[in-house]
Amino acid sequence: MASQGSGRRARVGVLAVQGAVDEHLRAIRDVGAEPVEVRLPRDLAGLDAFILPGGESTTMRKLIDAYGLREPILALASAGAPMLGTCAGMILLADRIAEGDEPVLPLLDVEVKRNAYGRQLDSFEADISMPIIGEEPLHGVFIRAPVVSAVGPAAEVLAVDPDGQPVAVRQGKVLATAFHPELTGDRRLHRLLVAMVGAVAGERS
Repeated sequence: MASQGSGRRARVGVLAVQGAVDEHLRAIRDVGAEPVEVRLPRDLAGLDAFILPGGESTTMRKLIDAYGLREPILALASAGAPMLGTCAGMILLADRIAEGDEPVLPLLDVEVKRNAYGRQLDSFEADISMPIIGEEPLHGVFIRAPVVSAVGPAAEVLAVDPDGQPVAVRQGKVLATAFHPELTGDRRLHRLLVAMVGAVAGERS
């Protein structure tokens, strides 16, 4: 059971305006945390961690601003809540976007290129080594995935694809992947996110 020092279950929000929301909610439930759908700023209250799912990053950007979510999400991150972005979520978290778009939630010292692996027909799967979650490779599902084209000194590469391209990065308590871990039965990344909640609670106590 995922819990904080108080004994309650960790509450993990998922940005629920567009994209692979249900899959992340299911994964959070599978690891023993409490999933929370986030559509409005008030939904962020009391969250311990937050996920930005895959989807269409331009649409998600517009909806984040339409619902007034940008500043409250940044405030949640500033308060120390761990965050995970997958696919489009990685784009939303990058502080540089190669196409020249304005960053949305610039929490990762990386540059990304949207859809750089190709269109829907170019989607693929690959086993990815990510030592932070264990020796067994993580099966990555890449769907119109972004490419990490540059990594700044503040960010750390956690995994690369078979060609050596970074596909998972971390900066402090913010994680991001170019692939969709929620589309497999492997819950290790979601467990890591919830474990980070416990670490934050320990720091505050």
